Amino acid sequence: MIIKVCGMRDAVNIQKVSQLGVDWVGLNFCPGSPQYVRQISSNAGIIPDYGSLDNVYTKDNTSQISHQKPLLCGIFADDMPQNIITRVVNFHLDIVRLDGEESPVMIDNLRKTLDPDIHAGIKIMKSFTVSSQDDLKICKEYVGHADYFLFKLETLFDKSLFSEYKEDVPFLLSDNAIATEAESIKSLSCPQFLGVSIDCVFDTESGLKDVESLKRFLEKLH
Repeated sequence: MIIKVCGMRDAVNIQKVSQLGVDWVGLNFCPGSPQYVRQISSNAGIIPDYGSLDNVYTKDNTSQISHQKPLLCGIFADDMPQNIITRVVNFHLDIVRLDGEESPVMIDNLRKTLDPDIHAGIKIMKSFTVSSQDDLKICKEYVGHADYFLFKLETLFDKSLFSEYKEDVPFLLSDNAIATEAESIKSLSCPQFLGVSIDCVFDTESGLKDVESLKRFLEKLH
C-alpha cells in the first residue's frame, strides 16, 4: 500500500517522516494554500533539500536514510504549464498531481513536454472529489491520460463506493477522516486501490506533521 503524506515543506520534518517508511511526500504549489511551498534558496539549493540535513544525522546512518527517501509529488491546481515545469526541475519532482479543472489534452501536452527531455518517466495524477458512484464516472475521460487518480472523499469512508470501479488506472484515497479508518481501508479489496494520501490531519501547524501520531497510524495500517 502506497502511503503519501502531503502538505510538507520543512526539510527536517520531511526527513523524520521519511524515516517512517512513507512512499510519497506531497509539496503544495497552490498559491493561497497555508501549506504553499515557496521557492526559497539555501546554501544547499532549493528547500526542501535533503543535502542540508547532513548535520542532523550521524555518518553511520546517513547512507541508510538516503535509501528511504520517498518520491516527491508536486500539487498544482489550474497552474500555467511553465510554472509546473519549473518546479519539476527545481524540486526534482517524480509525480505531478493536478487538483484543478485540467483537461486530458492538457495532461497529454504536459507529459510530452516533461517526458523524456526534462524528467523521463514522470507520473501524472488527477484528483477528483467523490461522494457517490456517479462521481466516479467523471474520471473515465482521463483513462489513458493520467497514471493515477486521487479520490477525495466528501463522505465517511464507504468501501462499497468503489465496488463498481472498473477502470485500469490505480487510485489513492484522500480524506481528513481517513486516519480513523485504518481497519476499513485495509479491508478494501478493489484491485486498483493503490494507497492513501494524508493531508493535514496530523499537522501540528501548517506544513509540519506530528511524527509520533503519524507513526501510530501507519502501524495500524500495516
